[in-house]
Amino acid sequence: MTLEGNANLYALLSSGFPADRSQIAIETPERNYSWTDIDDISARLAALLQALELPAGARVAVQVEKSPEALMLYLATLRAGLVYLPLNTAYRAAEVEYFLTDAEPSLVVCDSRNQDWISALAKKTGTPHVYTLDADGSGSLPVAAASQEATFETVQNSPDDLAAILYTSGTTGRSKGAMLSHRNLSSNAEVLKAYWGWQSDDVLLHMLPIFHVHGLFVASHGALLAGAKMIWLPRLNVEQALRYLPRSTIMMGVPTYYVRLLADPRFTREVCANMRLFISGSAPLLAETFNAFRERSGHTILERYGMSETVMLTSNPYHPADGERIGGTVGKPLPGVQVRVVDDQLSPVNSGEIGAVQVRGPNVFAGYWRMPEKTREEFTEDGWFRTGDVGQWGGGSVPAEYLTIVGRSKDLIITGGYNVYPKEIELVIDAMPGVDESAVIGVPHPDFGEAVVAVVVPRKGETLDAEAMLASLKQDLANFKVPKRIHIAEQLARNTMGKVQKNVLREQYKDI
Repeated sequence: MTLEGNANLYALLSSGFPADRSQIAIETPERNYSWTDIDDISARLAALLQALELPAGARVAVQVEKSPEALMLYLATLRAGLVYLPLNTAYRAAEVEYFLTDAEPSLVVCDSRNQDWISALAKKTGTPHVYTLDADGSGSLPVAAASQEATFETVQNSPDDLAAILYTSGTTGRSKGAMLSHRNLSSNAEVLKAYWGWQSDDVLLHMLPIFHVHGLFVASHGALLAGAKMIWLPRLNVEQALRYLPRSTIMMGVPTYYVRLLADPRFTREVCANMRLFISGSAPLLAETFNAFRERSGHTILERYGMSETVMLTSNPYHPADGERIGGTVGKPLPGVQVRVVDDQLSPVNSGEIGAVQVRGPNVFAGYWRMPEKTREEFTEDGWFRTGDVGQWGGGSVPAEYLTIVGRSKDLIITGGYNVYPKEIELVIDAMPGVDESAVIGVPHPDFGEAVVAVVVPRKGETLDAEAMLASLKQDLANFKVPKRIHIAEQLARNTMGKVQKNVLREQYKDI
């Protein structure tokens, strides 16, 4: 419940802060921040935002390195009733110009190293205010906020008021701004707090970036709402992770985090004896990693499924009474979330059959920023959001209530009139000796329309024979599913959240 009927997300999050505000809320290798610090610093920043007399619903664009102060800027934006717009720190000038032109923010906050070119873009696009905030917490923004009062009455918001805009990666066209309301974010935070058993004595090891749903919303909201401490690291560093894991109870990461922990022999059951939950998301977790992690650590990773447009949708169970955690699946729909898997006529498919994944619930966004036609396209007439993912309920030994994501609909390969789902082939290739991982893509073909091609990464120290692999695949797969060619590569192209960029691979291998 929010305080005094205020639907502002900060009112909900701060209701979970402990009574003793002097306790450490965020620990970093350099310094600690109390719950009082979070409230005071975010109050000063919110007061500064309010003093700028920005228009109602103004966007605050932020492209800065991860820091506790950056999190407090997000909270301040909420408190001031404005709209937070996080930007990936990897974006360069042309990309940032697009976001500033499209979102028309009233304020942009950047790293001081980028101030010159971002200020030039702000002037060009009509953004009136530019401040800096660096990874060490310094910059013109905190200097300006220091003169403000450390008290601030959080602005009253209604549930459907806009809280944040997250731009999608734009791999299939120009980036779209997903509009998330206070209701969207609050409902998901409350559901996850209960479903994952968050408690005030939890300690979250936070190593994710905070320009994305995973680190900014799922991880941070969980700890804040539970009044739980966060150990705040700028990124995955195995040395630091091994140092802090014994004092943590929860860790969230992308699959790469777990692969790198397993690669270090110092990662043992003793290191994570105090842990109660490891969560993985943002990209598929290989069965090999899932099984090896359980054997090494004694913990079973919990996989879940979400999107920028919806926050979290499904999760493998936390409590054993709700079922087991099944590798390769993303679990069951979260309470209050509806998920359906349908065919082209929007009829539900049978268990084990592949179809389009569609969702609805209080966590699902209202639409894309200034793209009403795209919004209409992405929702069915009966109000379900088309996720663009392809999946199935159950199948084989998997219970019918568990969802498995097979891939993206845009990654579907149609070769000679046959539908090929890359995930099916990738699972077979990944199980071959010496294979670390693979990606199956479709490339233009004069006869078949598209040809199936596999890009395969060998394990360290292993040598793969592409022709021998193809011969083996012919024994296991229908002929139309067998790749026309296998390319051996050192690594797969990935974005900052660890997702394989198949659009990049399709371009890279289209003529090979």
